[in-house]
Amino acid sequence: MTALRRRLAEFAAARNWQPYHTPKNLVAALSVEAAELVEIFQWLTPEESARVMDDPGTAHRVRDEVADVLAYLLQFCEVLDIDPLAALAAKIDRNEQRFPAPDPPTP
Repeated sequence: MTALRRRLAEFAAARNWQPYHTPKNLVAALSVEAAELVEIFQWLTPEESARVMDDPGTAHRVRDEVADVLAYLLQFCEVLDIDPLAALAAKIDRNEQRFPAPDPPTP
């Protein structure tokens, strides 16, 4: 994860894109890319969506959009100095407290 964040930062720096990589701009771009991922699945049935990776052309589009979403999320985290893995771990911890697993049935 750290290497990818560094690579994205170097990519942006080589093109002088840092002035445009504000939290507002990055979160807007993240939203757009997430919407482009949604668009692929928009009119599919649940069954069709489960098989989306079976079609090479569609699979390529899905992978590209996932990459775009992750890239903007990592750049957003970089700008705001958020460790995304630590943030996720903390969120899972909170959710485990909020939504405890049901007790297993007694025999």
